[in-house]
Amino acid sequence: MPTDQESHHRALESRDARFDGLFFVAVRSTGIYCRPICPARRTLRKNRRFFTDAAAAEAAGFRPCLRCRPELAPGRARVDAVPRLARSAARRIAAGEMNGHGVEELARSMGVGGRQLRRAMQQELGVAPIELAQTHRLLLAKQLLTETPLSVTQVAYASGFQSIRRFNALFAERYRLNPQALRRRATGADSGSSPSADGVRLMLTYRAPFAWDELLAFLGARAAPAVESVHDGAYERTVVVGGRSGVIRVTHEAERSGLRLHISASLVPVLLPVVAMVRRLFDLDAEPETIAAHLLSSGFGPIRGEALGLRVPGAADAFELAVRAILGQQVSVKVATTLMSRLTHEFAEPLMARHPRLTHQPVSAARIAQASVLAVARIGLPQSRATTIHTLARGVADGSLRIEPEADIESLTRQLLEVPGIGPWTAEYVIMRAVHWPDA
Repeated sequence: MPTDQESHHRALESRDARFDGLFFVAVRSTGIYCRPICPARRTLRKNRRFFTDAAAAEAAGFRPCLRCRPELAPGRARVDAVPRLARSAARRIAAGEMNGHGVEELARSMGVGGRQLRRAMQQELGVAPIELAQTHRLLLAKQLLTETPLSVTQVAYASGFQSIRRFNALFAERYRLNPQALRRRATGADSGSSPSADGVRLMLTYRAPFAWDELLAFLGARAAPAVESVHDGAYERTVVVGGRSGVIRVTHEAERSGLRLHISASLVPVLLPVVAMVRRLFDLDAEPETIAAHLLSSGFGPIRGEALGLRVPGAADAFELAVRAILGQQVSVKVATTLMSRLTHEFAEPLMARHPRLTHQPVSAARIAQASVLAVARIGLPQSRATTIHTLARGVADGSLRIEPEADIESLTRQLLEVPGIGPWTAEYVIMRAVHWPDA
């Protein structure tokens, strides 16, 4: 998809939804930046300034529009958009890895120096790591203030801020109004009230079209019993993030080009990583037009209709997905589901909250690693396949095998293939879904 200045102007003037989230436009005369689909009256071209990232717009001194709400824009699929280091760091920051941590700690976890990381992100994204982290926190806070009844204090901590004073100061500095003022402007938010006992709800947008029914059918057929459920047009599952367990529920709102995410109250303190996980699971940052153009140039023919909205499903839990892939070797989807159910009930921790369909947390690598191969085999597996799962669990549990979106693809592929019983098909399937690498 063309991304030159003239195409930006045309997309803005036609409010082309295909470009939503691919760039932002700032207006010099007002100091505000918007999504290309903003309903506000169009400004003169000479007053416009384009940015590829909301953080870059804010770093340049612009504040987000209250009408089009830049925090709702879909993200970017950064497979080829920026070099791997900057892309990996941006993903980690979006998932909240700098909440309570500094740039040096993030860089160290990625095996590079802080100076190298700052230089890579400044060069490729136009912002420093701390500026990107602050923008993610502020935009999430803005969304929470607008869409939920969380108190300002709860919003600050849920967004990743470690200090109420710092939250208020940065919010006022960037947005030129305090959180309480934004809350008063917002419609549908009960100012100052506590969150309901069943959690909060957020809107996560995508670029249309979106083949919701097909994606839901795929996930439903492979749902891990007691952990996942597709029921009455909704996807539900238990998750464990940052030592906190809870339940998420996702429904489709086609008229808003988005998914409604319901997060249980226990997960509110880890909102950033939960939201990042859900966006990967449903491939919300995909660019359908770009994908269609690439497939056409590769000889696949034109992609039209429902096929244009197909997404590559991700994974809510990488280890769970890898185990499911192993269990699915040479058996039907139904048989693999039965085996996954047995494994869950044998090794997974029970869910503390009451739910009519979900009773267990995702099966953990640590629990299986502590068991014997014989215990794993008792669910109805050949010894060889039980050994595969046990070996995988040991690697994940001790940290030597990290199946995550930021992983080095070549290195992870080699590690997976070293596990007895994992071949190229299984390794690439895991990488495609759990690592969210579409070129597997």
